[in-house]
Amino acid sequence: MTFRKIADAIALFLCLCGAPVRAGSSPGPKQASFHVKNIFNVKVPKGAQTVRVWFALPQDDADSIIRNLAVATDGVVHYDEDSWGNRVGYLEVRAPAQEQIAIREEFDLTRSEIQSRVDAARTRPLTDPERTALSRFLAPTTHVVVNDRIKALSASIVEGETNPVRVARRIYDWTFKNIDYWVKDPDHLKASPVGSTEYCMLTRTGNCTDFHSLFASLAMAAGLPVRMVYGSLLKPTLNGIEVDGSYHCWIQFYAPQIGWVPLDASLANIYGKDFALTEKNKKLVELTTATGYKGPDPSKVDYYFGNVDERRVVWSIGRDLMMQPPQESGPVNALAKAYVEVDGRQFTDWTREFSYKEIAR
Repeated sequence: MTFRKIADAIALFLCLCGAPVRAGSSPGPKQASFHVKNIFNVKVPKGAQTVRVWFALPQDDADSIIRNLAVATDGVVHYDEDSWGNRVGYLEVRAPAQEQIAIREEFDLTRSEIQSRVDAARTRPLTDPERTALSRFLAPTTHVVVNDRIKALSASIVEGETNPVRVARRIYDWTFKNIDYWVKDPDHLKASPVGSTEYCMLTRTGNCTDFHSLFASLAMAAGLPVRMVYGSLLKPTLNGIEVDGSYHCWIQFYAPQIGWVPLDASLANIYGKDFALTEKNKKLVELTTATGYKGPDPSKVDYYFGNVDERRVVWSIGRDLMMQPPQESGPVNALAKAYVEVDGRQFTDWTREFSYKEIAR
């Protein structure tokens, strides 16, 4: 059994000692179905002896049904799990004769909306044994740090609160109010290349990974277990278009007697703070959302605390991943697309095209 499965089993056991995993869930969550394509193209450098590619697969979970997964490439693909329990595809090509290695991945997905509508009255502070059992989700990673500045900022936000839902909501509110998504002003705001707590805290901007790296650090400093989810938004504006739909990430935090609760502070920032739409940012803002942007919407701010829409696919959970077989360049920061090594060193001359088409169920 993998680490993540063990951790989820522990979390489920802790939940079953009290209330159901999804407390307050309303009937009839929305569903949507898609045919999804990932095409990876790796440009083989001259003289390369070994090319190794680890690529993201869609993850099965309680809200995702994956069907008809097929991978086409010249070579044998192996499937295994990384150190966080994500299922990953692996291709190794020795003495490659071709100038380009192509991997085509296709599958059908039916995704359900997650409706948590969390209630602070349904949970309680974590016990020391629970923190020990969930210690992996309280541990910093390379770019998600917990230092003295983070501890001080977290303490000023949380103000001694110990209820996990209230702690998470305070950090959520502070994050979306004090950080601005870079797409609002692309001429002046930029994202970090790695998803960095410190970058986001110092610049007060970034992309979804920067937002949620900072959220994760502030939460862990307050003793709240969290994990980062990497996926992609299946936007109606890109339905059926052959273009890379990129990736998106969000957070799950753990509350006893409720379970893992999702939130998306970066989308809360888009909907929760008024800003001017311009010719430069209009398209970027639209593509950043799951369902489109029509101006500030406080209901979306409340929605994305505890709920996430059905227009998503999950690629992986966690940071600082170790693969099977192990990569030689050290832990992978995150796996939203692929990771490539050539002759034992990380290689970045590759592309991914991600597209999808909504299908009738």
